[in-house]
Amino acid sequence: MESNIVTTTAGPCEISWFSALCDDDYEFLGVPDPALRSSWEHCRDIVLQAETAGYDNCLLPSGYALGIDTTAFAAGIAPMLRRMRLLMAVRIGESWPPQLARQIATIDRMLGGRLTVNIISSDLPGETLDSAPRYARTVEAMHILRTLLDGQPLDHDGDFWKLKLDPPRVTTASGRCPPFYFGGLSEAAREAAATGADVYLMWPDTMDGVRGIVSDLRARAARRGRTLRFGYRVHVVVRETEAEARVAADRLLSKLDDAAGAAIRARSLDSQSAGVRRQAELREGADDGYVEANLWTGIGRARSGCGAAIVGDPDQVLAKLQAYRAAGIDAFILSGYPHAAEADLFARHVLPLIDHAPLTL
Repeated sequence: MESNIVTTTAGPCEISWFSALCDDDYEFLGVPDPALRSSWEHCRDIVLQAETAGYDNCLLPSGYALGIDTTAFAAGIAPMLRRMRLLMAVRIGESWPPQLARQIATIDRMLGGRLTVNIISSDLPGETLDSAPRYARTVEAMHILRTLLDGQPLDHDGDFWKLKLDPPRVTTASGRCPPFYFGGLSEAAREAAATGADVYLMWPDTMDGVRGIVSDLRARAARRGRTLRFGYRVHVVVRETEAEARVAADRLLSKLDDAAGAAIRARSLDSQSAGVRRQAELREGADDGYVEANLWTGIGRARSGCGAAIVGDPDQVLAKLQAYRAAGIDAFILSGYPHAAEADLFARHVLPLIDHAPLTL
């Protein structure tokens, strides 16, 4: 029998879904729905559905002001999973790295060695640090975490932490540090990624924009004798026809009040970041909401951060993903509204056609 799976010379890519831990699930964007509000039960069901549907990984986002605690949720869901990885977001500004290392190692053990970590260069709630020192602190934290999780003694004399201690007794299942996924568009963020990350995550951009970011980060990492893999965080709206997909996308915004959408964007802790500004630029330059074929920026009208969706029929969505693969993307973190319904649609229409597997480093 002839296979319908599309492959590339780059090998399989990682396909992840997203569990809405930060009160980011809607039927109509900007209109809160009590049934979709972040809770243990709702977010648990999204993760379990993603595993059943065949996704490789699932991002557990983290926010101080919104939703539920990510580390506690990861520990709770870990014993329920048999195959899928978790990508646990951790906010460096809220963490003491040695304790975070123990938490990471413990949860990785609970998952049977399937934990990956999304490093967020956050502030301490109630305090604000300028971008450059905030990312410098994150670089220190990644070094501390990697040293301890690799089972090595630490002797660190930095600007933010001065620590001399042995690694924790509990280790990850492999005895090595899990992969660090990390994103940010500013100069300081790019330098931090090149210095300490394993997978550079980007938000939606034009194809030329994606190629430019990949080229820039590869060069920065190479100057340090390092290599990076690349991930792409984007929403998706897939239907049997392009017309149906566009109708579904428009429906998401059909009850949005522009003032409410602006308030949602402003409420985010990253509302002034370089990445968020870039999402706004794409939205402002879009024709009828589409900045290029099948890349719709309407979602950014009602959320900060990742502000665009791949919209189309299964062949169009697949072709878009393959184009990103050709541009250097190794992993995709997808989501849609409502998250459970769109996870099912993508899993039925597109996922079986993709050569995918957990990312290996």
